[in-house]
Amino acid sequence: MPEQTNSVSPSRRALLGWGGAGLVVGAAAASGAVAVTREDSGAGDAVPAAATGAAVDFHGPHQAGIATPVQDRLHFAAFDVKTDDREEFVALLKEWTKAAARMTAGHAVGEGAFGGLAEAPPDDTGEALGLKPSRLTLTIGFGPSLFEKYGDTFGLTGKRPKALVDLPKFPGDNLDRARSGGDLCVQACADDPQVAVHAIRNLARIGFGKVAIRWSQLGFGKTSSTTPEAQTPRNLMGFKDGTRNVAGTDKTALARHVWVGEQDGPDWMTGGSYLVARRIRMNVETWDRTSLREQEDVFGRDKAEGAAVGKAKERDEPFLKAMKPDAHVRLAHPDSNGGATILRRGYSFTDGTDGLGRLDAGLFFLAYQRDVRKGFIPVQRSLSASDALNEYIQHVGSAVYAVPPGVRDKDDWWGRALFTGKA
Repeated sequence: MPEQTNSVSPSRRALLGWGGAGLVVGAAAASGAVAVTREDSGAGDAVPAAATGAAVDFHGPHQAGIATPVQDRLHFAAFDVKTDDREEFVALLKEWTKAAARMTAGHAVGEGAFGGLAEAPPDDTGEALGLKPSRLTLTIGFGPSLFEKYGDTFGLTGKRPKALVDLPKFPGDNLDRARSGGDLCVQACADDPQVAVHAIRNLARIGFGKVAIRWSQLGFGKTSSTTPEAQTPRNLMGFKDGTRNVAGTDKTALARHVWVGEQDGPDWMTGGSYLVARRIRMNVETWDRTSLREQEDVFGRDKAEGAAVGKAKERDEPFLKAMKPDAHVRLAHPDSNGGATILRRGYSFTDGTDGLGRLDAGLFFLAYQRDVRKGFIPVQRSLSASDALNEYIQHVGSAVYAVPPGVRDKDDWWGRALFTGKA
């Protein structure tokens, strides 16, 4: 590294980027000390939901943002790679990792939004200055197209996991190619929407010329929870969602259904997971004119308590045969799908109107699992074939990603095992 001087020249800034800067300007300095919580949820002590404003540890055996207690806001971005230079792409992953570690701790990127050379753009966009970390987590995934398009140039030939399959076309799918796919993705979750947007914006800025955003999605109002002791959130249809979700503290269930094991292969994915993202449009105007009885029959739960048909409390074990054959809960239940179980981290969205006076609103569905072929695919086949809810929803966007294990320490980086072959 070049010797530091009292000022930063444009050439030095261009050479080093934000990573070589010596002056740190952090949002944490403006907001005071923050509590740091451990969120690996697969090793160590059980993790309670963090207090608002706290920081989530970026390092660990698994990426944060999977089993982590679900935050209130989401900014999800899918990227396409624009460089065929392997070293340049690897350097970007390293830069992104450093930036992610800083932002999740509540610090600005590099020199920050001010204090550097006045004639050069700041290293940080600045909209998160003075804001707390807000439990920000950043989670990266690699799509099938990365291996298809850059297998030879990036040295990835033969490294695509067998579980990273292209999703089949399900009945009723009306997928928009502009809102589907992507060579890689970054999921930003936080309790403050500005913190989440700031994170994606800065990663996109750092990646300029090497990657470009293909599509993105803002989300609010988490629709499922990894903390069963907390109140179950509701979706835009007014029903509780995620009652039987995998708990972020249930190590046995996580190991069985979410984390890739050593025997699963490939080695670079051990400790990782697979993510399915689906943009599901809700026909809310039609739903809002549907009787309460029919709404409850569609889900198989009552609207007030969330109790299954014939039960009194939300978490009472459901009796599936008491529900209608096409009830959503009955068809989605593991007992109806050979035990298939996924961890959900969905969010509601409202993206204006569709030009016909109808809300463009619905569910941005995020599901993590140990193997897509044994998780999402069998469940969605069952649902798409006969779910009564299909009358009111339509899947309009879709993507699948291999999510590598966590960044272990400051010398590790996103995707290191994939690109170096060293676990």
